[in-house]
Amino acid sequence: MKFHLVIKNKTMRNKIKHILLILLSVISINAIAQNFPEKSNPPRIVNDYTNFLSAQENSTLENKMVQFNNQSSTQIAIVIVKSLDGYDPASYAFGLGEKWGIGQKGKNNGILILVKPKYQNSKGEVYIATGYGLEGAVPDAITKRIVNNEILPYFKQGMYYKGLDEATNRIIELTRGEYTADEYQQATGKKGSAIPGGIIFLIIIAISFIGRAKRARHYSVGHNVPFWIALGMLSSNRSHGGSYGNFSSGGGSFGGGGGFGGFGGGSFGGGGAGGSW
Repeated sequence: MKFHLVIKNKTMRNKIKHILLILLSVISINAIAQNFPEKSNPPRIVNDYTNFLSAQENSTLENKMVQFNNQSSTQIAIVIVKSLDGYDPASYAFGLGEKWGIGQKGKNNGILILVKPKYQNSKGEVYIATGYGLEGAVPDAITKRIVNNEILPYFKQGMYYKGLDEATNRIIELTRGEYTADEYQQATGKKGSAIPGGIIFLIIIAISFIGRAKRARHYSVGHNVPFWIALGMLSSNRSHGGSYGNFSSGGGSFGGGGGFGGFGGGSFGGGGAGGSW
């Protein structure tokens, strides 16, 4: 009898602990929200509040992210702030992504790259936060590799635009389904490296082709279909239309006329990773 009472009390304590953690998270996000920068008007998908990037670099990234948004509905936002107001990068990124509604409502296909520049009295911070709808295409382990492989090596050299350009290239390729998260992981090895993005992409494509060739050979033998036809069938099934696993980035045009019409009300909390320099 006493044993069952102990279990019941332990279960109750766990439930109370869980509720308290939720309440603290809500309070924390609300507290951070008071210090969040307001969305720019007219809307912009790249927001630099620190002059971290030059005007030309900012404009180039803005055009690139808007074009991808218009083609796929997936929103990759870049926000550069002077301070995180004492909060850790993950909490700040998820809270900001949620408040701004990055991504489309219902699809939750937004990604936020948050940057806090390095100053004399503080280290630089970067965090990639993903919406719920992108967990399959860009899981936590992959965001960590993107930070370590594409962003930090360039940031440490003062090449800030290059780091953001390479990181967004990898995210676009992953969400389009040009290769899988596993293939990216194989190409970048067990540890982070400073391999140029173009070489990483070629390695990924090679790994992807080898994998498809093996599957095509197996299919051709089992179904009595010529190898090259089987390979073509597999390639066509893996189009670049923006689908991966259970995720589909959609195909509608958002923002009208090539401009950015604003964020679509997506939710955050899918995952992410960061680093410092």
